[in-house]
Amino acid sequence: MKIGIALRSMGPEANASLLVDCARAAEHAGLADVWIQDHIAIPPDDAEGSGGRYLDPLTTLAYLAGRTSTIGLGVGVLNLPYRPPLPTAKALATVQELSGGRLRLGVGVGWMKPEFKALGVPRERRGRLTDETLAFIHDCFRKDEVEAHGQRFLFLPRPERPPIFIGGAPPHALGRTVAFGEGWLPMGGDPEKLRPEIERLGELADEAGRSRPQVKLMTALPLREPQSAIERLGALREAGVTSLMQGARYASLGEFEEVVGRLAEVEARI
Repeated sequence: MKIGIALRSMGPEANASLLVDCARAAEHAGLADVWIQDHIAIPPDDAEGSGGRYLDPLTTLAYLAGRTSTIGLGVGVLNLPYRPPLPTAKALATVQELSGGRLRLGVGVGWMKPEFKALGVPRERRGRLTDETLAFIHDCFRKDEVEAHGQRFLFLPRPERPPIFIGGAPPHALGRTVAFGEGWLPMGGDPEKLRPEIERLGELADEAGRSRPQVKLMTALPLREPQSAIERLGALREAGVTSLMQGARYASLGEFEEVVGRLAEVEARI
């Protein structure tokens, strides 16, 4: 099971030196990937924990691409309704091109009402907008010449499309995964709750005549109890989880390295 870790792209920890140092520490430890979050417009009354300070995820990943060599670079999740399809596809292709194919694209429909209001995007259309953008992204990475609003244009550079992981809960996220993604990106940690949902995802894939999607879980293993973490990983793998993103809270490189060290130790024992 491949294991990655979330970087803090919000709050005071979201600064250039700490982000680079943490990404390099994860790379040196042999973790599969690092993941960045996405918020655009945090209202003042909902800024606890971040102070409203969020870095743009794709810009941040482009920066980290130039400061690392091999580690995967993920956004988990990019809220697609917040962004126009063509500039988004261009930004994704740019990060994928400049990173040498290391981008992992987690996508979501968004949820925070104030963000939709600030963006002037109707929240009730978020599912439809997400599907339209996903279809457009697929089209862009499939061929050099694409059409939008009746205008044909060249979509270049056109690197290999990054793998797409669909965030969110059943049933919509499962159907969207089968239609557009390589994998599902749920949150949680209860293997018994995940098992029937993963089984249903497999059934939908079988019905659609496609290979069964990956399942990348966003969770927090009990790393201070290594045996418990190993047992949890085993149960998750048995339930159908194929890879994992560890959430992490830290205020310094030392604290992050402590989490990474424990995570790498657990990974080595499974």
